[in-house]
Parts: sequence; structure tokens; C-alpha cells
Amino acid sequence: MASSMLSGAENLALMRAITPKAKGLCFSRSDLHGNYFPRVNLSTSSRIDRTRVAIPKCSLSASRPASQPRFIQHKKEAFWFYRFLSIVYDHVINPGHWTEDMRDDALEPADLNDRNLVVVDVGGGTGFTTLGIVKHVDAKNVTILDQSPHQLAKAKQKEPLKECKIIEGDAEDLPFPTDYADRYVSAGSIEYWPDPQRGIKEAYRVIKSGGKACLIGPVYPTFWLSRFFADVWMLFPKEEEYIEWFEKAGFTDVQLKRIGPKWYRGVRRHGLIMGCSVTGVKPASGDSPLQLGPKEEDVAKPVNPFKFFLRFILGAMAATYYVLVPIYMWLKDQIVPQGKPI
Repeated sequence: MASSMLSGAENLALMRAITPKAKGLCFSRSDLHGNYFPRVNLSTSSRIDRTRVAIPKCSLSASRPASQPRFIQHKKEAFWFYRFLSIVYDHVINPGHWTEDMRDDALEPADLNDRNLVVVDVGGGTGFTTLGIVKHVDAKNVTILDQSPHQLAKAKQKEPLKECKIIEGDAEDLPFPTDYADRYVSAGSIEYWPDPQRGIKEAYRVIKSGGKACLIGPVYPTFWLSRFFADVWMLFPKEEEYIEWFEKAGFTDVQLKRIGPKWYRGVRRHGLIMGCSVTGVKPASGDSPLQLGPKEEDVAKPVNPFKFFLRFILGAMAATYYVLVPIYMWLKDQIVPQGKPI
């Protein structure tokens, strides 16, 4: 499987460790390859004893407003970005960033253990993630939602998804009643949400008490050039931000599992467009206790065509960098002997 290593242990749950003087996670140290290890409690399914972790003093990660300007951030820009990308998405983007092994590894914490589960796949796009869901759940019980009709058109062409419900919709304003689904899955969508907290609050609302949400998304780079392109392109959250958003929405038993292409050998300094799988359990029926103000983005608001075009082109240039990174890492994996750092 493509799960990467965290402090030398595979398939670990990452949970926030809080001390009286700190209100969140912070990165306490890194290895020689730029992999930053957070201050965490570690647990595995094969061990029930408490793992002791040394916690040196460190400062909290610098905050970054989720809605800060990026070249491809707004839903309108993402809509047109995928108008063209949908043509080659399954053949160009997925092989480098979202493989079948990664998908199956990322979905494992979602506990898709019953064919009769009702599942919503939010931001399901071409249905690549949905193909992993219907391995475990009857397709007739699965709904794929995306704002891009061009991506959904690709999903409709896939035979295993013929019985799925396929609808257009907004991840931050889901067209499902409260306490509707047993499972919520969203893969590769959060990076386009102007307000991630609102999207996760919606995830909480639509699942039933005891249900589980599974959000799969990018992780923030530490290498300076990758960090630059991530900042100007779209949202690459830090691991502790995911956990904070889930807990604020009301989820319990929040866990984060690191994923990545096997040829990265666990390297995370460039960031990953699909880098972690975050899960949380809804403890009680009803809406999230979190109260939010108005939406960050009004898609009905007119935009300046010149500004829109410029942002779109610059965003596409930044996206090209992240198409090249997995090729670079794959070549290094082929050239550098196993056991040697890449």
C-alpha cells in the first residue's frame, strides 16, 4: 500500500496532543530529507498500549487564512479549470497524484464495511474515488456530487457507477437533508473550497449520528519552491489545520492518516495533492454546533474578465509545476538505490 511512514511506523493515526500551554499542534523537528514530524500521540490497530512520545518545546505553526488570494481558488475558476482538465484528468493527473493503491489506502479509515451504507461522494469529479467506494458499497446507495458537469460526464460513462446518483452541487451548501448519510467522502475537493470550515461543517450536518466523514486532500509543502507554487495556486492545508477544522465542526475521534505515491518513499517536503486522509465521527444527531457567518465567495457576483483570465493562466502555470513534481520523484526513485534517501 502507498501509506507513508510517520516516525518509522506504518499506517498510524495522527491525533492532536494538547498541553496546558498550547492550543494546537506544532511541528517539533524534521529529518534529513525535510520531512516534518508533528507533536502527536501515536496508535496502531495492532497495539493497544499507550505510546510515549517526547514533546520538546516548540512554537505553533504560523496561521494562514484559508481565504487568502490564490490564482485558482474561486469556484468559478475551478469550474473552467476542470472544463479542460476533465478531458485528460484520469490519464494525466491521477497516475501521478492519486493512484488506485493510494485511493484504497485512504478509504480504509472510512469503514466502508456494509453494502447497504448510504454514502455521499462530495467533489467526486470523474468518479475515480467512487470506484473505490463501490467496491464495498452498493452503487445504488452512493451519490456523486460535483460542481463540474464536465467531470461528472466522465463519471457517468463508467459502468460500475451506472446505478449511482450523480448530481451537480456545492460542497459548502450540500443539497441533502440533515442526518441523511452513513458516510461522507470527499477526495481532492477541499483545495478549491473558499471556506474549508464551512465544507466540513456541512459534512457533519449530512451524516447520521455515529456516521463517519472521510476527507482526503493536499498537505502543505516544506520545500521553498513547492511552497511558493502551493501558496499561489490553491489551498494546501497543514495537517493540524485539518484536525482543527474537524474538531471545531463537532467531530470526535478525529484521526489523520498520511498517504502518498509509493515512489515518493515517504518524502513529503514537496507537498502532496493527495497527502492525507482525515476521518471523524458524528457523536449526535442534528446540525453542527459551530456557527459561521456569510460565505467567503458569492459565485453570482460578476468578475473582471481580464483579472479572471490572468489568474486562470497563472494558476495553470502553478499547476504545471505539480504535474512535474511526481515525474521528478518517480525518476529519482528509479535512479537512487533503495534504502538511500531521495
